[in-house]
Amino acid sequence: MKTTVGLWIDHRKAVIVAVTDKAEEIRLIISKVEKQPGRFAGIRSKTPYESQLVGADDSHQKKFTGHLNIYYDAVIACIRDAESILIFGPGEAKGELRKRLKKNKLDGRIVAIETIDKMTDRQITAKVRQYFQENDGRL
Repeated sequence: MKTTVGLWIDHRKAVIVAVTDKAEEIRLIISKVEKQPGRFAGIRSKTPYESQLVGADDSHQKKFTGHLNIYYDAVIACIRDAESILIFGPGEAKGELRKRLKKNKLDGRIVAIETIDKMTDRQITAKVRQYFQENDGRL
């Protein structure tokens, strides 16, 4: 049974549509990644020693990277058995995931990577179906 996967991904969530001969399954993976802390509306602090209370940028970056690693590992675990993988989404997460797949020797299964803005789950499912119908002729 051949499995094809379409994956919409950004740093916040991944929507995975797995299509087999018999069924279609949608999975949602939410990341625990938070945005970098910043000031609200450019307001400066009036506390004289606040800079000493805020953590260093590299510690925030390490935490951010750690959360992304866990997130990408969860996504890869869901798509590991797919024979064909379509990756699409709005930001840098597509390329980062591609590098992780290459590291795991799964990059040969990637059929395309596309930049596409926000989509609903129904739009994602329709895109995956349409892509594999046009390029595989099987669905």
